[in-house]
Amino acid sequence: MIPSVDVPPGDPRLPTSPDVIVVYSDLNCSFAHVAVHRLHETRDRLGLTGRVRFDHRAFPLELFNLGVNERPGVDSEVAVLGALEPDAGWQLWQEKDWRYPVTMLPALEAVQAAKHQGLHVSEQLDRALRKAFWAQSRCISLRNVILDVAAETGVVDVPDLAGRLDRGEARAAVIEQFESARDDRVVCSPHLFLADGTNAANPGVSARWVNGDFGVGFPVIDSDEPDIYRTLLEKAASLA
Repeated sequence: MIPSVDVPPGDPRLPTSPDVIVVYSDLNCSFAHVAVHRLHETRDRLGLTGRVRFDHRAFPLELFNLGVNERPGVDSEVAVLGALEPDAGWQLWQEKDWRYPVTMLPALEAVQAAKHQGLHVSEQLDRALRKAFWAQSRCISLRNVILDVAAETGVVDVPDLAGRLDRGEARAAVIEQFESARDDRVVCSPHLFLADGTNAANPGVSARWVNGDFGVGFPVIDSDEPDIYRTLLEKAASLA
């Protein structure tokens, strides 16, 4: 059974096409890194690549929390979440401390800007930026790093993306998505929505913090049911 809340038709959180799953998340969120990896891998296994697409929406934690996710909290999650999906790509931050990202907004904007080239391009850039941060310790706050990662995907038109970033074309979309998520309309990063209103926050994973909150204690996974991704993807395919 998919945990969900009622979402009325026409709600801005829903996808605009029945073959799309909306994914609200932040790039600096380990739970979202697990979710996005599972979405891609499960879609491939089910043979649904090309039939079900992902519409990434920004859930900018730094706007909700008035600051980027604190590194002690992020570091405390890596071993725990990495154990759920080691193939997603993880490592503790290996670069200099002063190269740790202080904002994810430019990278979130890049994912939105890439949608002008299609959802497939946006999907690939989103996943590549997550791997660059979590698995390669790259500062995806920086324009040059974002464009390097985009080039490495082999599918992004980098000059087009650079132009849109330099003109600030995607900032409004990030802010609009932030506004659509406020007041608990989007519960957390990640939160997935299907066209019929089906939705799941942090799909399949139940977690709690012990010995202190985020940045002090550490997470404990009480349950993990990755098969929910098969259910969500098959349902999205049935709606198309």
